Amino acid sequence: MTVNRRTLLGASAAAGAGAAVAAAAPAEAKPAKTYSFSVLGTTDLHGNVFNWDYFKDAAYTDTAGNTRGIARIATLVKQIREEIGAENTVLIDAGDTIQGTPLAYYYARVDPIVADAGPVHPMAQSMNAIGYDAAALGNHEFNYGLDTLRKFESQLEFPLLGANVIDTETGRPAFPPYHFLRMRTGCGKDVKVAILGLCTPGVTIWDKAYVEGVLEFPSLESEAAYWVPKLKAMGADVVIVSAHSGTSGKSAYDTSTGLGVENASALVAQQVAGIDAILVGHAHIEVAESRVAGPDGHEVVLSEPLCYGQRLTRFDFDLTLEKGKWKVASVAASVLNSNTAEEDEEILAILSDEHAEVVGYVNQVVAEQAVVQLTTVEARYKDEPIIDLIAKVQEDTVKTALAGTEYADLPVLAQASPFSRTAELPAANVKIKDLSSLYIYDNTLAAKLMTGAQIRAYLEYSAEYFVQTAAGAEIIVDTNPDKPTDNITGAGSRPDYNYDYVSGLAYEIDIAKPAGSRIANLKHQGADVADDQRFVLAVNNYRANGGGNFPHVAAAQELWSESIEIRTRIIEWVTAKGRLDPADFASVDWKLTRDGTPVF
Repeated sequence: MTVNRRTLLGASAAAGAGAAVAAAAPAEAKPAKTYSFSVLGTTDLHGNVFNWDYFKDAAYTDTAGNTRGIARIATLVKQIREEIGAENTVLIDAGDTIQGTPLAYYYARVDPIVADAGPVHPMAQSMNAIGYDAAALGNHEFNYGLDTLRKFESQLEFPLLGANVIDTETGRPAFPPYHFLRMRTGCGKDVKVAILGLCTPGVTIWDKAYVEGVLEFPSLESEAAYWVPKLKAMGADVVIVSAHSGTSGKSAYDTSTGLGVENASALVAQQVAGIDAILVGHAHIEVAESRVAGPDGHEVVLSEPLCYGQRLTRFDFDLTLEKGKWKVASVAASVLNSNTAEEDEEILAILSDEHAEVVGYVNQVVAEQAVVQLTTVEARYKDEPIIDLIAKVQEDTVKTALAGTEYADLPVLAQASPFSRTAELPAANVKIKDLSSLYIYDNTLAAKLMTGAQIRAYLEYSAEYFVQTAAGAEIIVDTNPDKPTDNITGAGSRPDYNYDYVSGLAYEIDIAKPAGSRIANLKHQGADVADDQRFVLAVNNYRANGGGNFPHVAAAQELWSESIEIRTRIIEWVTAKGRLDPADFASVDWKLTRDGTPVF
């Protein structure tokens, strides 16, 4: 018989089940005893310790009055522990912890935690200080490679869970799949709480360079179906899933190849019996409480707190002791707003120096005064020079990389997206924070070989971002970054980061036409693009690996790739120029039209 994770861990679970049965208390004739406790949850903290916007060098603010940071979450957690007793609380997280802010980047790349005598990651310091009980892996935990992830894991005083993160060689979980906690009830019998951690399978695509051949990511549904019965057999009275996976049932990649659904939390609730609650992550939306009927009719309560430490989920459990066994009588979920709390003094004390160091780093001047101010305010519907800067850096980087190869003479195009609606390069000395705000993700660069026909299909897919709008119909665009009311962008709820410019070509996007037939007058250097014409597409690794499900690019031949972040390349390019002048990078590549007439 082959020994793998299922035979080995299944045997352990069976043994645990036997022990749990042997310890069962006899039925009581007295009125049922009760116990209540709360599970607190965060998700998608993304390196936010304090309520600080490193890109603006100021306290974070938005029109809704939100605040950010685990320092405020710490205060909320302490308040609840004081209210009901720390022994009656559990604190968990649903992933995406070590990527997302200049603070997180700094301790991954500038002063890396993996270096000899390197620092302890600020997120590890803060989460340890607060006293987390467990956390699930998020997809962004893998962005800096497995060495950084393992170092971060070693710095934690609680387990980092990933039941569906499988070591390819052994077939066993590469991280602890679950964690048990005992709640002392005062009723003569403890409550055993099991936390199962699950991660979106999209890591297979988005961080292919790090995980291919090393880790596999089966679907959340299949692994939950395997593990939840094991946890119950091991004596779990309460089963909570911490899932870095949204509830929509949708994916930003092609699942026809067998890769599991990206946002599968609701599917897990619907398909797997025995789950009491799911802390949801990944989608960056607020879901205070959602109730889903499980396959046995048992209701599963789901909650997703808003990302970046803006909200804290609170699950309140009421249990009853019946015939010697604890039964979940009720579960309710709610969210607490971090803007009601001050930053915790302990977190301030232990991480103020790290925060100050990063503030100093992002305020370094890398180029003399920019010629004009550039912004992304209108970049989602107009060809703006600020996005051209990204494309130009990518083009130049790929051209240099391919020099002297058989592909050196092919025209290089570049893909770029309007990630942020608030990025700004002021008409002033250019600092690292300015350039970092333009490229907020830690994507790296690749070069793919594409044909003219494939590029056209790529552009048609990108153009699905726009709402079909008849000529003469009213156009509404909104510069409010928090709640825009555009009536021409975001069709089908497509986010801005899944709309791509492609530089090096000239083309029109006719939004009066139906999706799939909008690209007009596609030309390269004044000539119509031929279907069999060959191009090199400079593209970020997220897109190159299938992120956003753009056609052809994932399957296209890769000519070159690197592990240096595109953001770093932008900083290097501008530093070398010494001055930010749109004449060095701006171009008019595309425009929106309706029946051939420009929209703007």
